[in-house]
Parts: sequence; structure tokens; C-alpha cells
Amino acid sequence: MATTTDSVASAEAPMEESAAEAARAAARARESSRFPYRTIAMGVVGSIVMLLAAPGAAGTLVRDPIIGTGPLSWMRYGHGHVLSTAVLYIGFALVVWAWVRLGRYVLAGRIGTKPILVAAFAWMAPLLIAPPLFTRDVFSYLGQGAQLLHGLNPYDYGPAALDVLPDVVQNVHPLWQTTPAPYGPLFLLVAKNVVGITGNNMIAGVILTRLVLLLGLAGMLWALPRLVRHLGGRLPVTMWLAVASPMTVIHLVGGPHNDLLMLAFLTIGVWAALEHKHALAIALVTIGMLIKPTAAIALPFLVWVWANHLPGEESLFRRFVKAVTPSLAIFGVVFTAGTWVSLGSFNLGWVTGLQAPQIIANWLNFPTGLGEVAHTLVNFVVDVPVSPFVTVARGLAWMALLGVMVWQWWKARHGGREAILRMAITLLAVALFAPPTLPWYLTWGFVVASAFAWRRIHLAAMVAVSVFLVLVYYPTGEQSLYDWWFIIGVIAASLYGAASLWKPDPLGLVAAWRRRGDQFTSDTEDTPQTGRESEHPTTPTSRATS
Repeated sequence: MATTTDSVASAEAPMEESAAEAARAAARARESSRFPYRTIAMGVVGSIVMLLAAPGAAGTLVRDPIIGTGPLSWMRYGHGHVLSTAVLYIGFALVVWAWVRLGRYVLAGRIGTKPILVAAFAWMAPLLIAPPLFTRDVFSYLGQGAQLLHGLNPYDYGPAALDVLPDVVQNVHPLWQTTPAPYGPLFLLVAKNVVGITGNNMIAGVILTRLVLLLGLAGMLWALPRLVRHLGGRLPVTMWLAVASPMTVIHLVGGPHNDLLMLAFLTIGVWAALEHKHALAIALVTIGMLIKPTAAIALPFLVWVWANHLPGEESLFRRFVKAVTPSLAIFGVVFTAGTWVSLGSFNLGWVTGLQAPQIIANWLNFPTGLGEVAHTLVNFVVDVPVSPFVTVARGLAWMALLGVMVWQWWKARHGGREAILRMAITLLAVALFAPPTLPWYLTWGFVVASAFAWRRIHLAAMVAVSVFLVLVYYPTGEQSLYDWWFIIGVIAASLYGAASLWKPDPLGLVAAWRRRGDQFTSDTEDTPQTGRESEHPTTPTSRATS
């Protein structure tokens, strides 16, 4: 009888152990799928703080009907402006902190796509009604739309030529008051309709522009999961990188910037090409070009994708000819029709308007920076103007860029994923080497590249780049690139953010603060510590996930 009991007990022991192991596995599964409420809430708090500080620190209106001369007008001047700016940066830091925490969860496999999208939408929502952040471009959009609405050609005149809608005109940045529009005609048609609805009301115009540009975000959200399936990435990483990042949340939405609308047509067009829907792909990317002309860079790469989807019995040259011929025809039809519908004529003035942004000169554009460095060195010896150095450096960079573009296009001749990767590299090269380089330009290549597989070290570098590219402009939209002490701080913050993706609190600052707090409590608390610890346990797990 004892033997029977022992055998039953020995048989039950593995069952109990397996049941315990299953329970532990279930607990780990529940832990890994926990919704990151605190992380999302941190970003929401940061976004709301930015919203509250923006009326005093961001792209404010010349005549602000909300705080212009009221009791809150102190936010825009003197110490009030400094305080508003500091508070806005605190909000930005909270958004970045939340984004990096979310990234650690993604890399650990603890969350999927849904929490990332919830976080991104929650962080964007307060910024939809905020003044423009880190840019004033949206005021130029409205000014150029007003020109088209009232019969002035935006490719011949700047908004200063308009003698109606004074609030719209006076809020355009002085640099763009007399500068022709550098945007595609289809986007000017969008801006024209926005001004047609909102008129002289700048606040309504900015908010409506954001809502229209959110259609671009919707297009990206539709295309990115499908691109990931073709290009081999991980969808949560892609969404974290392309949708929830400060580049999208703060620059493209908080700005806002029309690049968001162009990216929708670009990403959907790339997907269509990979799905053998080549005519649709060429048409969509051409429409994207009519919004932001740089989308045209993608077209030659899509021709290679088309050529490689044709039967392989023929030579690559013959297949290329068979692909490029209908591509040119589709491009011509869509380009002509889009221009005519937008402007009422086949007006190519917007092509020359592309030269207008080149008046921006700063070292964020790599060749411009090299020209300025060369001028500084020569200027130690002899007093010379800077413009010849920048002009020569830019000219050399244009030749180098042309070589890079041709080389990348030729490397893409086998189509498929390789062609899309080369396209993303070329978009990034154009953003960096063609003057000017503005921070949000790098989203052209980043969004497409986000659908590929990424290494952790490259994602950490992306954190540094994203933080840096937001902070190199002040919240007012003016550049901070020559405020060297500030830039040193920006670089330090960017590197700290990158290190935080690898390890929470890489410098031990939070841990040191907690130790100080624990020491203070142990010195001043009269109640027994054991009771407090039992109510608020501070296990390594809770510290790591808090």
C-alpha cells in the first residue's frame, strides 16, 4: 500500500511541476502583453504641456486673438517667453522619453502594433489644436493658397503681393513674403480650398490644414503593414519608427508639413509596384510629385521594379524599354492633368520655384557646412565673403549627388527589395546633399526604410537623429544651428536618448535620485520601514518597468 502511495505521489509530482511551469508561462505572457498605460500617459502629459506652452513659445501669430493683449499675453514677451519655452522643452522631453520607453518594449517583444498606434494618436491629439511647432511653414502654405484663391500665380509672386486677407499675409515668414512657391500645384490647390473655407482666420486655417494632412498619415498607416510583408521588417518596429517618432508626431503633425501627404502617395505607390500594379504605382507617385516634387526621385526605381516583373526570357535592356515606355506615358498624362486641374493651365512655373528654398543656408546641409568651414579657415588669413565658398561647395555636391543617384539607380537594376532600398538611400542622399536640408526632409527616406529589418544599434542611432532634427530649430521655427552652446546640449540630449534605448537610465541619474530619496526617508521617517515596503514593494522588476 505504501508502495502504491509513493508511486502515485511520484506520478503527481511531475504533473504539479508542469502545472506550475504552465502557470509561470501564463504569468510571463500576461506580463509581456501588458498595455503600456503609464508610458502612453507620460507622452500625453508631455504633449499637453507642449500645447499649453506653445501659445507663448511656438509659431505665434502677429495678432493673436486668444492671448494677444489679454491676461496671458505675458507668455510671449521677456521672462514669460523664456518660461514658456522652457516648459515646452519639458513637454518635448516627456514625449521623447515615452517614445524611447515604447521602443524598449517593442524590441523586447512585450507589445505589438496596437499600443504603438494608440500612443501615437494620443500624443498627436493635443497638438492638432496647438500653434505651429518648430516651424512656420504652414503660414506660407496658407499665404500661397490665398494667392491662388484670389487670382495671383504663386509661382510668379510671393504672398506680399496679395492685398486681401491681411492676417494670412502678415504671418508669412519675412523670408517667404516675396519668394515664389516651391510646392507642387496639387498641394497649392489643397491650400487654396483650405483658405476658401477658413478665410482670414489663421487658427482655423492651421487646424484644418493639419486635419487634411492627416489623410496622408492614414495613407501611410494603410501602406506600411503591406510594405513590411514585402520588405522583411517587423511591423511594431516600423510603426514605432515611422508613426510614433518625434519626427512624425512633432514635425509632420505638430508642424505641420505637407511631406506627410506626399509620403502617403509614395508609400502606397511603392506597395503597388511590389504588387505588380505598375501603372497605378507610377500614377500615385506622380501625384505625390505634384504635392512635393521630390517624390519624382522614386519613379526611375519603380521602372526597374516593373522591368523585373516582366518575363525573364528577354534581356534586361528590352524589359527596361518595355517598362519605361508606358511609365513615361502614364507620368505625362497624370502630370499634365494634375497641373491643369490645379492651376487651370499647363503652368510649369513651379519647376523654377524649386530654386527658392536654396536661399536657406546653414550647416545642416552638408556641402553648405563644408563651405562655411572652408571660409572660416581662410578668413583667419584674409577677410573674404562666405558666399563663394558655399556656392562652390554646393556645386561640387550637386555633381557628387548626381553620381550617387545614378549609381544607386544602376545598383537597383535587379528590382525587388533591392530597388526599394536603393530608392530610400537616394531619398536620404538628396535630403542631405541638395540645398537646403530641412529636418523633416529626412522623413522621405526614413519612412520607406522603416519597412526593412533594423538592427538595434541602427534604431538607437535613429533615436539620436530624431531628437537632434527636432531640436536644431527653436519652437518658434527659427534655426538654432549657430547657437553653439545650445547645440552642444542638443547633441548630449540626443546621445542620451540613443543610449536609453539600450539601457534604461544609462547614466544612473534616476537610480541616484531614488537612492537619495530612500536615504532621506530613512533619516526622517519615524514609522517602521518594513510596513512601508510591504505596501509599496520596490523589487528589481518594478523598478525596471516603472
